[in-house]
Amino acid sequence: MLVKTFGSAVYGIQAITITIEVNIAAGTKYFIVGLPDVAVKESYFRIESALKNCGYRMPRQQVVVNMAPADIKKEGSAYDLTIATGVLAASGQIEAEELDKYLIMGELSLDGGLQPIKGALPIAIQARKEGFKGFILPKQNAREAAIVDNLEVYGVENIKQVADFFNGDTTLQPEVVNTRDEFYNSLTAYDSDFSEVRGQENIKRALEIAAAGGHNVILIGPPGAGKTMLARRLPSILPPLSLHESLETTKIHSVAGKLSAADALVTTRPFRSPHHTISDVALVGGGTNPQPGEISLAHNGVLFLDELPEFKRSALEVMRQPLEERRVTISRAKFTVDYPSSFMLVASMNPCPCGYYNHPEKECICPPGMVQKYLSKISGPLLDRIDLHVEVTPVNFNELSSERLAEKSELIRERVIKAREVQIQRFGERPDLHANAQMSPQMVRDICKITPAGQTLLKKAMEKLGLSARAYDRILKVARTIADLAGSDEILLEHLAEAIHFRSLDRDGWAG
Repeated sequence: MLVKTFGSAVYGIQAITITIEVNIAAGTKYFIVGLPDVAVKESYFRIESALKNCGYRMPRQQVVVNMAPADIKKEGSAYDLTIATGVLAASGQIEAEELDKYLIMGELSLDGGLQPIKGALPIAIQARKEGFKGFILPKQNAREAAIVDNLEVYGVENIKQVADFFNGDTTLQPEVVNTRDEFYNSLTAYDSDFSEVRGQENIKRALEIAAAGGHNVILIGPPGAGKTMLARRLPSILPPLSLHESLETTKIHSVAGKLSAADALVTTRPFRSPHHTISDVALVGGGTNPQPGEISLAHNGVLFLDELPEFKRSALEVMRQPLEERRVTISRAKFTVDYPSSFMLVASMNPCPCGYYNHPEKECICPPGMVQKYLSKISGPLLDRIDLHVEVTPVNFNELSSERLAEKSELIRERVIKAREVQIQRFGERPDLHANAQMSPQMVRDICKITPAGQTLLKKAMEKLGLSARAYDRILKVARTIADLAGSDEILLEHLAEAIHFRSLDRDGWAG
């Protein structure tokens, strides 16, 4: 008897429906064809044990399993339940009438229980698109898939529940998630707040500008000055995610298997802080079976690189293109995968190996030339892509012990949202643009016009600091953001001067 069941393969953040054909005929062997990898081939042993332990039998005839389309490589253990259901139907142990209405995915344990799968959300979206009535998957992934409306999502704990469902012996309750309630209830539920940071008003101002325009920022200062503390609070002043951004971010985390059973949506902006020993592939994505890297997991949020010069130069250099294009393309001989990676880069670093170069009180003990050598670990092209260079100085005792309450993230976020609304109106004809940092060079020329006095100021700054053409554009973008925060239609001299001030690493004082 020939039976068809349906599963799905995930490539990038998109899913492709896979048809599993199971045919039982005279013979004694088990064959699985259609470019399966080792994990799929090993499914036979998991399926056989699971069926026996749940009171079913594995047919002692020839079982041929074909996974179509046969030219796409099938990877992972998530097809176990799909194949097992097909085997039960083909051997007459369950009814096959309703099988074609459901997409079925799940990894089997030897006792018939189910383990969670990756990519449940994009699979559910594709299932609805192709007109399936429902999606049967492990209980742990049910909430994640249930945010897709007009699709019945059934979370099951073992294969017996699936068999009883198709035999009509039991009814399964669909998982229900109110997507909008889930989304709006925890939009700004951040654990930390800017009011917890004492002093550092100039750094808070720089991060407010960065948040308002989506600019990349690097914090330079001695150990213990508060660089990491400030960076970790940046997501709390960014505008809340839109529902579209939330779904897109959730898809990436779903594909990477980073969502817990309690999560349905990623509702707060991601904050990713990889260790400096990270490999190139882990940072940008890839591998034999391509997976999203840290830059994609930080999509619509913040990527924080602490102690930037300690990262491998090769890992930093591969970030240059994704920083510009806001997506990363992973190419293989037979296919190409695109992952979105529109993130804010926040980096921090000590000014020198000992950490006390330019310190107001402590003396730097690094030998001559060491500061320049340390800074040269970060390439010029990468620094050019960072709009704001901010010096962080230590907080004195009076500020630390002060009882004065600092400004809350909520108040800063309101100003940031107002500035972003101005930018969204400005880029109304370009729905792919959301912030000043995303402007093309031509748009910078058209939008960021400055007065003759501003031209003179910028010319002197470029000559003195030796700025590149890219740095020129960055200064104009930051100045435009400062003007938006101030509610000004034009870029005034003070806006331009503040933007130039945030190019610390271009100054002669940092050349060693």
